Formats: sequence, structure tokens, C-alpha cells
Amino acid sequence: MKISQITRKNFTQNPKNDILSGVTVSLAMIPEVVAFAFVAQIDPLVALSGAFIIGLITAVFGGRPGLISGAAGAVAVIFVNLISEGHSKGLLFDTPVDNMGYFYLLAAVILMGLIQVGAGVLKLGRFVRLIPHSVMMGFVNGLAIVIFLAQVRMFSHKKLETGANGLKEYINIPMVGNELYVMLGLVGLTMAIIWLLPKITTKIPAALTAILVTTGIVVLGGLDVSTVGSYIIEGGGEGLKGEFPTPNVELWQNLPINFDTFSFILPYAFLAASVGLIESLMTMNLVDELTETRGNGNRECVAQGAGNIVSGLFGGTGGCGMIGQTVININAGGRGRLSGIAMALTLLTFILFTAQYIEQVPIAALVGVMFMMVIETFAWSSFRILRKIPVSDAVVLIIVSAVTVIFDLAIAVFIGVIVSALVFAWKNAIMIRARKRIQPDGTKTYEIWGPLFFGSIQNFNSKFDAKNDPQNVEIDFVESRVSDHSALEAIFNLVSKYEAEGKSIKLKHLSEDCKILLYKASPKFKEVIIEAIDDPRYHLAADPEKFTKPLSEYSI
Repeated sequence: MKISQITRKNFTQNPKNDILSGVTVSLAMIPEVVAFAFVAQIDPLVALSGAFIIGLITAVFGGRPGLISGAAGAVAVIFVNLISEGHSKGLLFDTPVDNMGYFYLLAAVILMGLIQVGAGVLKLGRFVRLIPHSVMMGFVNGLAIVIFLAQVRMFSHKKLETGANGLKEYINIPMVGNELYVMLGLVGLTMAIIWLLPKITTKIPAALTAILVTTGIVVLGGLDVSTVGSYIIEGGGEGLKGEFPTPNVELWQNLPINFDTFSFILPYAFLAASVGLIESLMTMNLVDELTETRGNGNRECVAQGAGNIVSGLFGGTGGCGMIGQTVININAGGRGRLSGIAMALTLLTFILFTAQYIEQVPIAALVGVMFMMVIETFAWSSFRILRKIPVSDAVVLIIVSAVTVIFDLAIAVFIGVIVSALVFAWKNAIMIRARKRIQPDGTKTYEIWGPLFFGSIQNFNSKFDAKNDPQNVEIDFVESRVSDHSALEAIFNLVSKYEAEGKSIKLKHLSEDCKILLYKASPKFKEVIIEAIDDPRYHLAADPEKFTKPLSEYSI
């Protein structure tokens, strides 16, 4: 396939599906982005601008066509303390600056982007491939639960009240009576349409149709329900009133460019960059599985970073790949870059020209879409295979799911990978074996089986008896692999122990890199390591010139 064909295929294979799925995703993104803005205590327009900028740049330049990026909650939560502390720091300046936390936020988003670009340039994106499948399933399940709980909170109203400390804060008042029943009915209707419509026809995007039908019923029926507009106003906003993002000149007028600023924003920027990349790359892996294709992790890192840099410069907040919107996009038929571009441009169009119509969309319709996304995202097969997979993998799956719900995605993934690595190291540590035999001349041979590394050196050392062994000893590493410095140190100490007993020890079938390192460690290994010896496993393939007879004469 030619490069031009591949490029066209990545851009779009089905323009209609990509455009319609992009429109659907933009509708589902608005209330979620606005909700994240309230969490971070920033203007909803800041989050929406960031969603547009990041979504557009990653759609065009990212490493995974079909992946949707925007102002995600995982990143927004990190900046809550930065913004509040930034406001306090701004009041201590010689000339106090109002809303200083916002300018620190923009600086942190720019630095976050630079870190992500650096990760892509250094090709760190490849390490996401090391994440075990059990961690992936735990991540998906945990994230589905988090999204579900976030939607459950939509069955309430926000009310501004004065707390016991005298500060005003928002509290949630649960819906009751007819209001609750109407909300449940509209959510159920939305979910029913999304479930039934694909069974009738796949030519119409189910999620978009469900949103339009539910909105039509609410508007034409004059139902008094919570909408996108009322949700924004409840949170203290003034409705969706926007303008095209432009460079934020006030950032450079108010932000002190010094080491104090850098040291203040660096921890938040680094954590946000890490969380953003992990969530984006994990989402990319999920799309890889859903579409049976392969994305480019390093390119995605650079694109995510570039999107955050531009977003910060234009007054938007930070973001990353959004698994919920991405799954909606994939399930609606969005496969190419056009779907992400359509999402971003539609989002901008809605903000600029049709805000009054978007504000009429009932929250119930969007909750219904997200509930269906939760059902489709959750790895239900994990219940079926939980008793069939190794206990260690089952434990990792459950731990990652729980930590994702209780704490954070990034923490969950780190813990999952660490636990999986420790389990892997333990299993390999107990695999080390030593088969012992005495040769006719009295030489005792140890044939080592299994990997020799930091986890297995204790078992390795326990196989030998330097005091009681005969005068001549050989250690054969033909079925072992020397993996790290700990293994080299163990071999060095073992040879020294036998020499201290006045006994002769020889090593054979060591790997080439291991021999080089041992020679560097001590010249005495030139006398201990046997070089001129054939490897019984690889001799035929490694050195075929030694075989002079026709192949048919050899018995294999």
C-alpha cells in the first residue's frame, strides 16, 4: 500500500460516519468538560477552549486516528490545589494580582506539554506496551465505575450555601419525586434508543439520534428538567458564551518569570503530564484492541504535548485522551482523523454560534449516552475469567480497579505494573535449577537452568557447596541467561569462594556480553572462563562452516 493511500485511510475511510460520530462526541463532551471545569474552579470557557485546541491538534497530528482528546477530569483534579495556592500567592505580590491561580495554571499546562513532547522525542511511549493485560482490564473496569459514579451525581442539584467555616460551598441536593422519575424515564429512553436503533439500521448514529429525540421531547413537551444550560448556571457559570480562542497576552503580563514560579508549577506539571500520557496511551491501547490496528505511542506523546502547549498559550486548560468519548466515537463508527477534527470543529461551532441550543439539551440524554458507554467499556469478561487466570493476575486486576476508583488512574497503573513486575520477578526467581553430576575424571559439573538475575541469586548461591565439593568444578550456563549486575556479582563471589578453598573452577557457555563484563571486572576470569567450547544448542545455526559433510549425512 502506498504512503498516500495509508494517509487517506488514516484521515477517513467513511466521511459520513466520522463526521456524525464527531458531532455526537462533541455533544457528549460539553457537560463533562464543564463539570471538570467546576472541579478545577475555573471558567467553563477555559475548559471548553482547551478541549477544542487539544482535540483538534491531537486529531490531526496524533498517533491514533479515532482517539478523542479534550479537557479530562484526571488532569483537572491535579490542578485544583495549584489554582487555590496560586490565588493566595498572587495576593502577596507587591502589586496584588486577582485570579493569579489561573495564570499559574496556564504556565503549568505549557510546562506539562513540554514534558510530554520530551517524552515523545525520547520515545518513552513504547513503555506503555509493557503494561500487562490484567492492568489494562483493571484500568478499564475502574474507569467505567468512575464514569458511572460521575453520572450518578447528575441526579442532584447544586446549591450554594455557607458552611460552618463561614465559606460558601456547593452542596448536592438529590432529586426526589416526579423530577427524579422524569429524569430516570428520559435516561431510560436514551439508553433504549441507543440499544435498539443499531438492530434496525446502522446508517444512523444511535447516540446522536437518542440525544436529538430526547431533546425534542423535552423542548416540545415543555418539561422542566435539568439541561446543559441550567447545569452551568447551578455551578456558578453564566451560560455558554464564547469567542474564538486567541493568545492570552495577560499571561506574560502577570506571570513572574523566575525560579520560584518554575519550582511552584513543576510538581503539578510533571504529575499532570504523567497522568495525561498514561491515560492517553492506555486509551490508545484500548482503541488498538477495538479496531485491531496499532497506534504510534511516541507520536501521540508529541501531539498531546503540542496540544497542551498551544492550549496554555491560548488560555485553555490541560487535557489528554478521554476514554469515554473515544469509546463513543469508535462505537458510532468514527475511525479516522476526520472524526476528531469534526468533534473539535463542531464543539467550537456550538460554543460560538449555537450555545443557546446546546443549553437546551437535557442532562438526562447525556447521562444515558454515558451509561451505555459504561456498559460497553466495562470488561464483563473479567468476571468469567477471574477464576481461570493465575491468582496473581486476578489480584492485580482487582487492585487496579479499586485504586482507579478510590485514588487515581496514574497511581493505579503504577501500582499494577509494580505488582505485576514483582510477581514476575518472584516466579522467575524460584525457577533457577542446578543439575549436578560427576564426570569420570572426578570433576563435578553444575548445569544451571533458568534466568540468573537479582531475584534468583539467593537460590543460585544455595546450590553450591564449596567446602565439600571435589577439587575440580565446572559450572555450565548453557540453559541459563545472566541478566544483570547482581548476577555478575554472584558469579564473581562464587568463583572467589572456590578459589579461597584452593579449588579449581571453570565456567562455560556464558553469554558474550556476560564474558565481556567479567573480563572487565577481573583479569583472572580469562583463566576461569572456557572459551573454545561448542554450544550444543546453537552450534549448527551459529557456525555452519564447521560442518563440511552434506546435510543428509547428519543425524538430527
